[in-house]
Amino acid sequence: MDALLTALADPARWRLVSLLAERPRPVGVLAQLAGARQPQTTKHLQTLERAGVVTSLRTGRRRVYTLRPASLRDLAAALNLLADTATRADGPHAAYDRYGASVHAERAAAEGAGWADGRSFTFRRPLAGGPGLVWRHLTEPTLLSRWWTPDGLRVSELVFEAWPGGRIVHEYRDAEDTDGSDVVAGRAEGTVEDVRPAERLVYRTSPVLPDGSPAFTAHVSLGLHPAGTDTDLDVHWRIADSTVASADFIAGIETGFGQSLDKLVAALTATAHDTATATEARSAT
Repeated sequence: MDALLTALADPARWRLVSLLAERPRPVGVLAQLAGARQPQTTKHLQTLERAGVVTSLRTGRRRVYTLRPASLRDLAAALNLLADTATRADGPHAAYDRYGASVHAERAAAEGAGWADGRSFTFRRPLAGGPGLVWRHLTEPTLLSRWWTPDGLRVSELVFEAWPGGRIVHEYRDAEDTDGSDVVAGRAEGTVEDVRPAERLVYRTSPVLPDGSPAFTAHVSLGLHPAGTDTDLDVHWRIADSTVASADFIAGIETGFGQSLDKLVAALTATAHDTATATEARSAT
């Protein structure tokens, strides 16, 4: 595939391919139609032949070239597969496009300080496991780090002190930046305000701008409600102290935090499954 792409990347060779798509032609005629010298045309055709794009046949004193459509169909199939992968309705590109549209809208609305104050976001998720287990996933850094970032990101630094006045630090990087060589994708700092174990958690947090100043303050309230053996989680965000530079951050709250909560759902579901499997194994013995 690399040889094929290299061969087709040259405009002169692409012109020859276009001419041969119409019908087989000899070297001399191809050179005339392409407006090139015959030795150059011969070299281009040899490159295309080595890549499997064309084939040739000597008849008398002439060499006639013809296109091999199969190689182009293979390339088209590979390109279609890439395009299909990139346009999956539930894929990363779709989330990126939604975020991009939201960024444009929020930037247009961000006309001055306080522009987004009072904006609120509400999330609700049913979670496998009782409130005690869910509480651990909301407050213990080791468990928090498994879900507290959107898709494609990883936690690189996390402090969560689950008591009133406790410190919060949440730094994250691209998930594929395993050695930390790329710039930090984001960092937020905050303070825990109210703690009622297995019932209610309230904190405030602020994304940090490149100059070290806060982009805005998010007041976040999480309520845990027993639902049989499981738990319903309600989350409410309220925005304050918004700066013009906060537009990009605010644009990502609905999608980004929603993705994080979906990862929390998956983590707790997996834990519940593992617990049930272990219980069945013990019962069997």
